[in-house]
Amino acid sequence: MVAMLRPEMERLRLSPRVEEFLAGRPNISGRRPGAGTGPDLLFIGHTDVVHPRDWRDYWAGHAQQDPFGAAVVDGELWGRGAADLKAGICTALAALDLIDRSGIRLAGSVSYAFVGDEESGETGTGISAGVRQWANSVTSGKLPRPDLAVYVEPTRLQVLPTQIGFYIADVKLTGQAAYFGRPDLGRDALRAAHRVLQAIWDHSDQLSTAREHPLLGRAFTLVTGLEAGGLIAVPGECRFSMIGKLLPGDSLDRATAELEAVIRAATPADIGIEIVFPAGRDHPRGGSPAGIAVDHDLVRTLSNCIASVRPDRGGIEGAPFWSEMPFLTQTIGIPAVYCAPGDISICHTNFERVPLKDYHDGILAFAAFIATTCGILPE
Repeated sequence: MVAMLRPEMERLRLSPRVEEFLAGRPNISGRRPGAGTGPDLLFIGHTDVVHPRDWRDYWAGHAQQDPFGAAVVDGELWGRGAADLKAGICTALAALDLIDRSGIRLAGSVSYAFVGDEESGETGTGISAGVRQWANSVTSGKLPRPDLAVYVEPTRLQVLPTQIGFYIADVKLTGQAAYFGRPDLGRDALRAAHRVLQAIWDHSDQLSTAREHPLLGRAFTLVTGLEAGGLIAVPGECRFSMIGKLLPGDSLDRATAELEAVIRAATPADIGIEIVFPAGRDHPRGGSPAGIAVDHDLVRTLSNCIASVRPDRGGIEGAPFWSEMPFLTQTIGIPAVYCAPGDISICHTNFERVPLKDYHDGILAFAAFIATTCGILPE
């Protein structure tokens, strides 16, 4: 992806810079300084995608059989990463190209950063290593600091100024396996897990009733997997995984400490406990909730620019997902939103696709937003 982006960014006079954040895994960033005085507007997104392992079998014999073939079916472009989030990357670059073709000279600067390692699910990936290195380059002064940002996650061309936080917890309960004929010699980890799971679900109910965010709904915890059992024996070990949703204002430290307390209180004294939080992002235990006010100038301007092209889009919503906004709003300290063509609800599935109309309208809307935000110099 970086190899494809580099010549395009060179053509757009962005002076692209490629830097590896891990061996063999590059980021690419670029910037075109303004011809006058104005803000520095950043478009940022991730270059990696989730796997397409069963895509070919699912679509065998259909036009979209190749997950990277970019088949166009009924006015929609299909493929893994089409929405998440190559459409956003291409929309942002094509918008600058449209500005150039229109003969517009921008007062402010336009920056781009395309980073790796946002997606998880594969060994050694999904810790936001790419954006962390890029953000460190900005805070250390190696790269110019932008003034505001659009992260091009798929939003159906709606504007998302706030997002949930999350943590993932892997829990192992350890008892003692024993032959089924002598269960008295064992310590049943699965039976203990039933008590612990009920305590977690009760805890989730308490979180959900505590408060509701107007754009993001309610917090909760969700058990996502359970594994236990033995060879016709008392289960000596039980493992389960869970994910927690946080709202703006929630603390990951406090939320995970409360979860640990709930688990330990519900676990019998003769059962061992191990709790691991494997998905550290901007925080060692997960991803922080983040956002800006819905009436921020960034939100209002982008919403108006989109609505001027597509009156049915440009609405303000909350992001029901976690992405890398905290590295912008908290690490660097600039306002940021999510916005791009594509629907997050079909990403990571065999139905990932982007309507070409949304892509084309997104280019017009982003071009209007760049011109409005950066300012136009007179001819």
